[in-house]
Amino acid sequence: MNYDQAFDREDTRAIREMLSGSGYSDKAIEYYLNRPNMGSLPDANQVTELTGRCGDTMKVYLKLEHGRIEDAKFQVLGCPGAVASAMAAVDIIKGKTIEEARTIKDRDIFRVLGELPDQKQHCIRLAVKTLLKALDGHVGSNDLDPEGG
Repeated sequence: MNYDQAFDREDTRAIREMLSGSGYSDKAIEYYLNRPNMGSLPDANQVTELTGRCGDTMKVYLKLEHGRIEDAKFQVLGCPGAVASAMAAVDIIKGKTIEEARTIKDRDIFRVLGELPDQKQHCIRLAVKTLLKALDGHVGSNDLDPEGG
């Protein structure tokens, strides 16, 4: 059974109502329910994982070609805010150059999501930090010394 089959319409409606009542925007709820950028990339050439203070863990997979992000996916072990933030981050950076992607800020994800509960703002920061750590790791992978020295 895949994720789409795990919930029936009644479950989805109840989840949507609960998240909306908690302060999530419709866009954030859609990202959480549909998870368009969730998963792994077998041909990724950069993979980075980060765990936030709250315990949420994000793992980003980047397929980089000629200085551009050709594809990206996140695996997220966390709350709806973490899932929505990671999904929005991919939509923002996919197709951009590494330099363009490095300019991503918390506010960029917040603008896409529209609204998250105040106590979930740290999820946006975790998505940005994970992505920037991956981009920094890629630059380091171009060093002559594989040990990073």
